[in-house]
Amino acid sequence: MRSKFEFLWIAILLAIFLGVPVLLVWGWIRWWNNKNSRNIPTTLSLIGLLLATLSALLALFTHLYARFIRSFPFYDPTLMKIYAWGSLLSLGGIVFATAGVWRRGPVRWLASSVGTLAFWIMAMGME
Repeated sequence: MRSKFEFLWIAILLAIFLGVPVLLVWGWIRWWNNKNSRNIPTTLSLIGLLLATLSALLALFTHLYARFIRSFPFYDPTLMKIYAWGSLLSLGGIVFATAGVWRRGPVRWLASSVGTLAFWIMAMGME
């Protein structure tokens, strides 16, 4: 019988690895389809979505690089810099998404980088 902690851990992993990519794609589709509400708050949300996407792409390409080209040794300085950049991109996405949430827009709630930041924190914790 699985404990409650195991179910919580599985839910968090599913939210990060399945939910974040779905929300990012959905955000870009909504932004592309809604061209009539372009103002400063929606532009800030767009910047937040862009930073969240860059953070997720950095995670994806880092994983592919480590899997197929060269793995990273324990506490590799390059990997530590990647963790820092990914976390900063996510934090920047959170700041811009929060600044753009005050006005109705196509991606105001989808631009949050909380999921990508959770990924980077989890990855750093497993190092």
